Amino acid sequence: MVRRTGPHPIDAPGTDERSWRAWPWLSTLPASGLQALAGVTSAVIVAAHPDDEVLGAGGLISMLAASRARLRLVAVTDGERSHQGYSSPAVLAKRRTAETTAALRALGARATEVIRLGLPDSRVARREDDLAAALAPLAEGFDLCLAPWDGDMHPDHAAASRAARLAATGAFHCFPVWMWHWASPVIPGCPGTARCGSRCRRRPRQRNARPSAASPARQKTEATASGPCLPRA
Repeated sequence: MVRRTGPHPIDAPGTDERSWRAWPWLSTLPASGLQALAGVTSAVIVAAHPDDEVLGAGGLISMLAASRARLRLVAVTDGERSHQGYSSPAVLAKRRTAETTAALRALGARATEVIRLGLPDSRVARREDDLAAALAPLAEGFDLCLAPWDGDMHPDHAAASRAARLAATGAFHCFPVWMWHWASPVIPGCPGTARCGSRCRRRPRQRNARPSAASPARQKTEATASGPCLPRA
């Protein structure tokens, strides 16, 4: 058995955004915008936690909404365990779900249908079979299914990705969230994203930044809680 030594990659300092912006591979991504989505009339987005869909696919959600695609967001958990020391998981869950509504509005996707499954945060892998069964009817008939990348170094993300892949009846693509923190341009560790990546036009990209700033991951919580997971812009 191989045991990990040192901090978990998610708990490490992380890779500076400037390093990613300087990565030449990003300039090779297509920038066709709405034209590439012409055949997509519906999409279901699976998010392990509130804000995964915004941080991982906010620009794409904005473009799909602009093309009048039918959108369904399936929130697997309410993210009630995201900040250690928060006085009330229920209060944190309520705050995070409210921020989802605000984020979708900022993305121009307020018509998105939101379904919350209420599985326990940080325990999704234990309920993976239940999740797959719940997602099957929710993903049926959609042209596109988006979910977190199964190599994102978070067990909830991995379980949600595997369950969504099984449930998808149309095209399936995954998006990284934590990869941008623990990986680096030298060894990204995410070979699959090259096939489903695309550069957003300026407007969706700007929209993507605004709701992510509202996420509790970008803010300090109560005095007894841990600080933000991501640095302030």
